[in-house]
Amino acid sequence: MDIKPITVQELNKYIKEKIDGDEFLNNVYVKGEISNFKWHYTGHLYFTLKDESSLIKCIMFKSYTPHLQFVPKDGMKVAVFGSVSVFERDGVYQIYCKAMKQEGVGSLYEEYQKLKAKLEKEGLFSQEHKKRIPMFPKTIGVLTSSTGAVIRDIINVSTRRNPNVHIRLLPVPVQGPGAAEQIADGIKKMNEEKLADVLIIGRGGGSLEDLWPFNEEIVARAIYDSKLPIISAVGHETDFTIADFVADLRAPTPSAAAELAVPNIADVAYTISTYQNRYRVALKRKLELMKMRYEKCMTRRVFKEPLQKINEKAISLDMLVKSIQNNINNKITKSKAEAVKLYAKLDALSPLKTLTRGYSIAEKNGKVVYKVDDIEINDEIELRILDGKLKTKVIDKTKISNF
Repeated sequence: MDIKPITVQELNKYIKEKIDGDEFLNNVYVKGEISNFKWHYTGHLYFTLKDESSLIKCIMFKSYTPHLQFVPKDGMKVAVFGSVSVFERDGVYQIYCKAMKQEGVGSLYEEYQKLKAKLEKEGLFSQEHKKRIPMFPKTIGVLTSSTGAVIRDIINVSTRRNPNVHIRLLPVPVQGPGAAEQIADGIKKMNEEKLADVLIIGRGGGSLEDLWPFNEEIVARAIYDSKLPIISAVGHETDFTIADFVADLRAPTPSAAAELAVPNIADVAYTISTYQNRYRVALKRKLELMKMRYEKCMTRRVFKEPLQKINEKAISLDMLVKSIQNNINNKITKSKAEAVKLYAKLDALSPLKTLTRGYSIAEKNGKVVYKVDDIEINDEIELRILDGKLKTKVIDKTKISNF
């Protein structure tokens, strides 16, 4: 007897009907810790509810979220009321939450917040300590699992952007006991042996427990002490670990980390080509401008008749010399005329002028005799006449009373 197989859809539908028909599963009240929380742009809430040994997926549709009295976050302890059902397409059962109340904060989340506050106070997150990512690294060091999708994504993106870049993988466990210590040792080894120009540490998404090695203090301090710049690419875009805050640069995904670490050679070549064209155009314009200035200069009179300016200056100089000579001659002529006038006045006042009219001047011992009383009989005197002197002797003197 042949048994006809059923489809996967029929099986999922059957299971869904069985679960939907269970009265207990239609009204469940479950407590646990929120993990992998996501507030979708549609308004629906997606998260995982877990305890020490198990977990279950949950969804709360937008129509129920207005009744929430708090904002759900990873690490919160909550109690949800709803129903368990199967999502036929994926064959996944989950809780469809109708209400949720806050019970407290999970222990891991509390530990995360305490360590974050401690390291932030010590300055491990400060921007002053951040190192610049090299623009053209030759070797990219990667600390992650050797079998995960992270290294494949980094290799694919890096080699596509720059085929010449070298990827150096140092395999480390990214979750579980001892993972944090091995990640820290890997960072130290990369620094001590200078195995790369920039490091990428990361892993794919997961719960808070899965990402916990990147929240360990030993990893945070290894990142802080690293001389090599480090890009953190842990989890999904909405996941934040302490490693993200300490790292020199945080990437939302491993692929984005590769894009941040490795420049796109095509973009670089295009940029260089653009600059070359700009410089070529600028140089051409500069040459054209200089040529125009040269042609304009050569059309000026000073270049066409270079001696013209000299001749004009020579003419101006001749005119100045002539003007100076005229001024000197005029000054001399004026001075001569003034001198003649002064000579005439002086000559008119000169006592010697009287000699031309037949008068003489009597002198005794080199002094002019003014009065009869100045001489005595038999005194020898000199008479100055027009053309010489005469020595005489007084034999008589007569005083005229009119003087």
